[in-house]
Amino acid sequence: MTAVTERPAVRRVTVRRGVPRLRRLGLQVAVLVAALALWEVVTRQVEQPYFPPPSVFLPQLQTLWFSGPPAHAFLTEEALHSLVPSLAKLATGWAIAAAAGVVLGLALGRFRPLRQYVDPVLQLGRAVPPPTLIPLFLVVFHLGTTLEVVTIAFGVVWPVLLNTMDGAASVDPLQLDTARVFGLGRFSRMFHLILPASAPKIFAGLRVSVSIALILMVIAELMGGGEGIGEDLVNAQRTFQLPAMWGYIVILGVLGYLLNTLFLVVERRSLRWYRGSRQNEPL
Repeated sequence: MTAVTERPAVRRVTVRRGVPRLRRLGLQVAVLVAALALWEVVTRQVEQPYFPPPSVFLPQLQTLWFSGPPAHAFLTEEALHSLVPSLAKLATGWAIAAAAGVVLGLALGRFRPLRQYVDPVLQLGRAVPPPTLIPLFLVVFHLGTTLEVVTIAFGVVWPVLLNTMDGAASVDPLQLDTARVFGLGRFSRMFHLILPASAPKIFAGLRVSVSIALILMVIAELMGGGEGIGEDLVNAQRTFQLPAMWGYIVILGVLGYLLNTLFLVVERRSLRWYRGSRQNEPL
């Protein structure tokens, strides 16, 4: 009898949790529709050829990008030709910078003397805008994918490195002393204590780096002449295909939103233990 009476209660809790999510999703869709409607009204009132309304470029975007076969997620050959190279360069540059930033950040965060010596160099490197180094990268790597990946990696590494370094440096000394008492070696402390304790700040840096990687991907393709969405965007601008140009801009915005949403899902699953511990903390 006990099991029978508990099941409806579980179902009611599930429904109550689902209602706010549906309501939030409905509000988000409503805001998006309202923004598109305002965009449509304003651009039609202004009547400037450089600012076409959504009703002009969205149908063209659907024809160019989303009229393909279902087997390709309705993406056309032109869309795949632009999207795949761009995503490959973004993922490669981001992965290289993430790996280097986490490794160096953990090392510098735990060795205070070394961190103090290299901190001016890190601050100087962070302050240099990556697009200003593209002429130097062009001399070293020439035009091509390598130039674009290096540009992305250089700009992405700083938030990951500095956040990881800050997280590793702020680990509770009492926990480290306890680990030493229990005989944990340096590598065991690094992987079982320091890395988990630094994970929230590491993920914060990685999340910021995703948006930076997308921006640098477009800039590198604009200046490096590689295949991808950036090249299509600049070609549409040069040939005065303004609806196509705005379509590519919208694609980049949607791509950034999807990447951020995907990263948030990964972050919530990976840091579920951290969120649970914060909720159980006494007030």
